[in-house]
Amino acid sequence: MAEQALHEYCERLSLQPKDLSTTMWYQFIAQISQQAILQNFPKNAPLTNTRKVNYLSMEFLIGRLLGNNLMSLGVYQDAESLLAKYGQNLVDVLEQERDPSLGNGGLGRLAACYLDSMASLAQPAVGYGLHYQYGLFKQGFGSTGEQRETGDGWNRDFYLQQHHRPELQQTVGFAGEVLHCGDDRYEWQPAWTICGEAFDLPVVGYKGVQQPLRLWQGYSETAFDLAQFNDGDYLLAESKVVDASKLTKVLYPNDNHQEGKELRLMQQYFHCACSIADILREHLAKGRSLQQLPEFEVIQLNDTHPAIAIPELMRVLLDQHQLHWEDAWAICSKTFAYTNHTLLPEALEQWDQPLLAKMLPRHLIIIDRINNELYQQVKAEFSEDEFSQAWQETAVLMNNKVRMANLCVVGSFAVNGVAQIHSDLVVSDLFPAYARLFKGRFHNVTNGITPRRWIRQSNPALSQLLDQHIQGDWTKDLELLRQIEPLAKDPQFQTAYRQIKQQNKQVLAQVIQETIGLKVNENAIFDVQIKRFHEYKRQHLNLLNIIATYQELKANPAQECVPRVFIFAGKAAPGYFMAKQIIQAINGVAKVINSDPDMQGKLQVAFLPDYRVSLAEKIIPAADVSEQISLAGKEASGTGNMKLALNGAITLGTLDGANVEIAEYAGEENVVIFGHTVDSVRQLRTEGYVSKRYYEQDETLRKAIDALADGTFSDGETERFEALVNDMLHHDYFCVLADFASYRQAQQEIAKRYQNQTAWVESTILNTARLGTFSSDRSIRDYQTRIWYKA
Repeated sequence: MAEQALHEYCERLSLQPKDLSTTMWYQFIAQISQQAILQNFPKNAPLTNTRKVNYLSMEFLIGRLLGNNLMSLGVYQDAESLLAKYGQNLVDVLEQERDPSLGNGGLGRLAACYLDSMASLAQPAVGYGLHYQYGLFKQGFGSTGEQRETGDGWNRDFYLQQHHRPELQQTVGFAGEVLHCGDDRYEWQPAWTICGEAFDLPVVGYKGVQQPLRLWQGYSETAFDLAQFNDGDYLLAESKVVDASKLTKVLYPNDNHQEGKELRLMQQYFHCACSIADILREHLAKGRSLQQLPEFEVIQLNDTHPAIAIPELMRVLLDQHQLHWEDAWAICSKTFAYTNHTLLPEALEQWDQPLLAKMLPRHLIIIDRINNELYQQVKAEFSEDEFSQAWQETAVLMNNKVRMANLCVVGSFAVNGVAQIHSDLVVSDLFPAYARLFKGRFHNVTNGITPRRWIRQSNPALSQLLDQHIQGDWTKDLELLRQIEPLAKDPQFQTAYRQIKQQNKQVLAQVIQETIGLKVNENAIFDVQIKRFHEYKRQHLNLLNIIATYQELKANPAQECVPRVFIFAGKAAPGYFMAKQIIQAINGVAKVINSDPDMQGKLQVAFLPDYRVSLAEKIIPAADVSEQISLAGKEASGTGNMKLALNGAITLGTLDGANVEIAEYAGEENVVIFGHTVDSVRQLRTEGYVSKRYYEQDETLRKAIDALADGTFSDGETERFEALVNDMLHHDYFCVLADFASYRQAQQEIAKRYQNQTAWVESTILNTARLGTFSSDRSIRDYQTRIWYKA
């Protein structure tokens, strides 16, 4: 059948197979993949004892789809054989696909893993996101190592895997005025409207079903006002078109100025309004009543970004369907579920009340009523002595701000954290009053990753080894990895496992050389920290150790050392100055170390630009050490830690997020844990943390920081890293200096263990064998049994 399709494809192009370019081969494979999906995969999952999930997320970092689809269809080997027949390599052909720029970091990648698992488990679901034109940004580095951002155009209009769905068009209003029509009746008259058109990307489950990731793109209702243009009003004639296209231009526009805040709020509302309208359209088209919505649908909010969906559903039920408040709230409050991803106060979104009044005046009225009714609940639950503190914590409207996390908790029937320690802290530290007010509302669902992409696709050699030694399909049931645990001490299996790791390191070494021109030592420890740049993730703790190690080797050039290649990748938000300082500092240190002949074969630093899924697929299988060094209590879960550990990297981390559970399942002897705990961090703060004391008392730390300050790594410019140095010495909210000594000891422990390769490989095998629980399939089953089940 594929041969016939190839013959017809070549006939249309008037070419022979040998004359096809790599791009043409990619287009051909994409076409037959799409045809196979349509022919072989049911479009809708059968209803089970769980509701249909509408997964609302502002990010879906889905990565390249074609290879994943071929694998899910069971035709990957067939495509590989067909291309080999004509002298082509399928891997090279798949490289022609561009990563869709629909996300940034772990939040978006988690959403993509969950869509994959829902389709694989035949959980009825639709993912709802935005059809960004440029995504976040394409990252490059300037002459002094500073991050530079350019538009990340992924050619969305010609992406072969998507389907335009113009029949699903929605209209979304903004600003304007609200008329009070008596009692609870209001009429919102928007100042302008924008159309949302749908583009579906099929999510193909592994031996499951296909389900859509539905992405909304903004258009103006009237393409161009010619009369206004002819009257000489050139700018106004075009403004509607420009405003509409802005909404889905870029992922998370920079919001450190007022215009950016307005655009981001509009973007979030556009996403939610289109999605709510689509959910109701489909529900009502099946002949079901509005009162039945919670019976058949659940709307899962992936963090606070889609929180405005709660008052939007209320608006539609109240204003368009004329329901009474109590009836509308009964429906709404049983339909939404909320996943909290952070304990960081600055990451818990808040909107200025005047901004919401300007852009979404009807929604602010609804939120105000939700807040007033909440006030009565809190007053009834808490004593007079307790009330003030409880209301300060629970109010949705407070100090002229709309607190979106609070809105999510109040408007949802279930709230979950994403690792056990995180879920416990959500209850004990973030929302203790809510936990008392809404008993039974808080849950834990530890994150997971899809083994299809993160082992089967990204690490084919390891997958083949697992296939040879595991009975059953581990790709569908990752707990079957336990079968290789008895082989952890087997010399033959150890050799095969070690060789695979070395092959993957050779592949990554080639990527590093091609990308940044650095030839790395393939026999060194590949120490990897790949994640979004943020102070709480503490890339600068890693950096200080690298500087200290460099200084130690320079002072004692004859000493024995275990060679290291420190590998970084990740982006900083355009408006996040300190994270960008850390990136620049890493590049400055890398420049000095990599050009120092004394470091040849001993110490190297590689910062790979423009981190994305396809790059992660090269880095993760090659990693020896997984850096998970956030301050305890700040990382909700992490998923990179799971990907790296399952691919045989030893976790070097704090007791934070899912690291706690990784250590529990892998065995504490097979990870390296360091640093302060949640309780000891709390104690540090209670006693009054003074970071400079650590600087003054630790000579190694002092020399490392001084080298950042004195221009050693900044071409003699002492001002370049002044802000970073000043922050560490006089603020250091994330306790980098407090954990430095412990981190150095942990790094020395890593070096010691690596010298005993037999024991090291045994540990890496046990990480693969014991961490099957971190499959996103298990996560989805947890959601099904704890949250999405039919009440």
